Amino acid sequence: MKQFGPEELLDCYRRGVFPMADNRDDPNVYLLDPDHRGIIPLDKLHVSKSLKKFIRNMSFSVTFDKAFPQVIEKCAEAAPGRENTWINDGIEFLYGRLHDMGNAHSVEVWQDNILVGGLYGVSIGGAFFGESMFSRATNASKIALVYLVERLLQGGYILLDTQFITDHLRTMGAIEISRMEYHALLTDALLVKASFHLAPN
Repeated sequence: MKQFGPEELLDCYRRGVFPMADNRDDPNVYLLDPDHRGIIPLDKLHVSKSLKKFIRNMSFSVTFDKAFPQVIEKCAEAAPGRENTWINDGIEFLYGRLHDMGNAHSVEVWQDNILVGGLYGVSIGGAFFGESMFSRATNASKIALVYLVERLLQGGYILLDTQFITDHLRTMGAIEISRMEYHALLTDALLVKASFHLAPN
């Protein structure tokens, strides 16, 4: 059996499937291609008036790809309301490799030089596959998502895949579409040449 590495993982995303583990301690990984898929239309991100005000007055700073290992580590930690996680050691290692290859990226939210929120995902063509996010301060993960969408729009992306829908994502504009609709969007997005890292002004 061929070893499953980062290139094989990228091929999974190109086919529209993604990996998960049952829990943090389970060494096994399985692939999912759900009947319905969550996406956030990049031109329809919903930012409430209160969140806009919070961002204008926030005491946070936001970075990109500055602390990828720490972000995935935080996403894998247990938290109130999420006592277990699907991110096991094998997944953590593979996404670290994708980051080294330039195909996985993170958004970090800092307060007083402490990492309090963030997210990470996979980038191929004009598609960004959001994997997980975490928040240890009010609105921290929402701030990360707002900055992610802004970066994706500036970089020429056309698809933001959230995999599943949560109440949190729904409030930000996430919608659910069929597998067929998703695969059609993915086919178009893979043909787009987008860039997560913006050229300096």
